[in-house]
Amino acid sequence: MDMLELDDLDRGLIHALHVDARAPFTLVAEVLGSSTQTVVRRYRRLYAEGGLRVVALPTPRSTPAHQWFVRLTAATRTAHDIAVALARRPDASWVRLTSGGTEIVAIIHTAPSGPDAHSLLLRDIPRTAGITAVSAHYLLHTYLGGPTAWRGRLGALTPEQEARLRAHDVPAADIEGDDPYTLTDADLRLLAALREDARAGYTELAAATGSTPSTVTRRLTRLRSRGALFFDVDIEPAFLGATVSALLWMQVAPSRLDEVATVLAGHEELAVVAATTGPTNLVAHALCRDAEALHHYLIRRVALDAITRIETAPVLRTYKAAATLRG
Repeated sequence: MDMLELDDLDRGLIHALHVDARAPFTLVAEVLGSSTQTVVRRYRRLYAEGGLRVVALPTPRSTPAHQWFVRLTAATRTAHDIAVALARRPDASWVRLTSGGTEIVAIIHTAPSGPDAHSLLLRDIPRTAGITAVSAHYLLHTYLGGPTAWRGRLGALTPEQEARLRAHDVPAADIEGDDPYTLTDADLRLLAALREDARAGYTELAAATGSTPSTVTRRLTRLRSRGALFFDVDIEPAFLGATVSALLWMQVAPSRLDEVATVLAGHEELAVVAATTGPTNLVAHALCRDAEALHHYLIRRVALDAITRIETAPVLRTYKAAATLRG
């Protein structure tokens, strides 16, 4: 199958969805200087052929769940089946096959307490046939990723175009000084629907949650203004020119960790930078044009004296990104 080729309009549409994931297509078309019909047609094409998905996820401060980077070593013949099973679980996200097809990396979400809080880590995974080693790294702080978009998806719009889209967006509260918003059962039902399609209309969301369009509108506005959720635009990076993907597991002197992570978070080649527990205390996700570009990045930009060790694990396949399952 031929690689989907994106033009300026496609890239502008992807960028626009990052600025305001729920912006009406009429507004997006106006900002991009196109017709609504054309923009809708491009969106449907990207959805069908490029795996484009717009999803909503709770921000870390609004949910008590803990996040773990889990590295599973498995026999090559069983790794695929294990990755597929893991990707289907609602408490797993970001499932990838790395390191020659023998390692699975996933983010596991666990409850903060309770008898089954860590059952996947302590019971289910260790008992799975074919898994020969497990290491878990508790996610302490995210410097890049989550609500912060990978820069490779941006750059298509001018500041003026972004401003026009933001003028329509729901203003976020100054959440730094606010108490974290506690999600209710109704909020969680709405988030579950938005995880499937964050561009669903209010009538569709009302039907999915057993509510009314007006109630859904108010609830979503409140969640956005309180910073309780964020929107993520998921599309295969290769369509945006990043054909090589790798996880970088780094060991950094603790006294320099914040400094190094902050520097790395400014690198265009990275989509994720997070501090974790474990023998490596910093993980990053690199997306590069090709192998030579990754090599150049590793020897020229990541060669910081505070990084005492770095392990590069090429990503061979993505089974789940954010909340989106991939075939």
